[in-house]
Amino acid sequence: MTNRFTVSGLTKTYGSNVVVDNLDLEIEHGEFLVLLGPSGCGKTTTLRCLAGLETPQGGSIAFRGHPVFDAASKTSVPAHKRNIGMVFQSYALWPHMTVAENIRYPLKVRKLKKAIADGAVEAAAAMVDCGALLDRYPSQLSGGQQQRVAVARGLVAEPDLVLFDEPLSNLDARLRDQVRSQIHQLHQQLGFTAVFVTHDQSEAFALGDRLAIMKAGKIEQYDAPEYVFENPVSEYVAAFIGMGNRLELRRGHDGWITSASDVIDLGASVVRDRADEGDLAVARFRPDDLLLHRSTEDVPAGHIALHAELVTYEYGGRYFDVTVKTGVEQLAVRAGAAEHSATLRGSRPGDPVVVSFSPSCLRVYADPDGDTASRPDLVASTSGGLS
Repeated sequence: MTNRFTVSGLTKTYGSNVVVDNLDLEIEHGEFLVLLGPSGCGKTTTLRCLAGLETPQGGSIAFRGHPVFDAASKTSVPAHKRNIGMVFQSYALWPHMTVAENIRYPLKVRKLKKAIADGAVEAAAAMVDCGALLDRYPSQLSGGQQQRVAVARGLVAEPDLVLFDEPLSNLDARLRDQVRSQIHQLHQQLGFTAVFVTHDQSEAFALGDRLAIMKAGKIEQYDAPEYVFENPVSEYVAAFIGMGNRLELRRGHDGWITSASDVIDLGASVVRDRADEGDLAVARFRPDDLLLHRSTEDVPAGHIALHAELVTYEYGGRYFDVTVKTGVEQLAVRAGAAEHSATLRGSRPGDPVVVSFSPSCLRVYADPDGDTASRPDLVASTSGGLS
């Protein structure tokens, strides 16, 4: 019997609106899978279908080889019989119950009297540092405490699958980092299988064994975080995981031409010579891939230089977040404060600057309007870019 959790051809519609579109997933036992994407991409609906809170129109879902939903055979196991734990964005604690009673609730529903007698509630509370809060009510807790109680409740019955629906989005930045770290530690200790929904790429990279980046009800990329970070398969994925800088390029006789009319050579590792003159492309890269210079004389060997003008800068402690304009495009630069403070403090919007980057930082895509390459013969399998 397989230990996998399998989703095949899952389809969910609301009227004519297709929210989940023929989606396939395989989740290994003990894996922490993150569904990542913007609002409206279908990630929460997918989670609710796994939980049995939504009924799909097509496809199948199996937990460890046991079908819990199959449209063809009209199988649909109700939510309370799927042996799942659920941690909601809004905490969803019973306000009239104490912390102990909230954590105990899944055990009571499953009639796990022995687990209650053996101290499962106290053990779960201790796991999330809430052992001293058992007699309090949710209204007496902070947001971070409430979410930790919700995590304890989701884990106490040792479910087959734990589902997290954007559980950190209601917390402030400090608490968000704390609870995220605690969830990660618990997964390492307990090895539970989890599906975690978020729109935050930092949460996804920190927690996920694999990421499923979703767009319009489909999975755009399904890989380990490190591979997604280094090899986004489409411009959509690149933009969503932090490659916020975008340069539109046109192939010229001597190289690729930017909107500022800079002619740049992207190098054989990124672009081969098969691109035809007039071809269009888009380069994506991150703010910390760019270096800021006063002149081209400061540009390191092997870097591509772009002439630009200063738009604005913001102080961030050890760095400045700088915005520059080159041609029609604005680029974000993360510049070290120690190195650039004096220069930036004495600058004004419109002052000329130079930025540079290594060609190896780029991911180049053949479709300037879109999310996937429009010319398969131009796409390099190793770089996610033009061949």
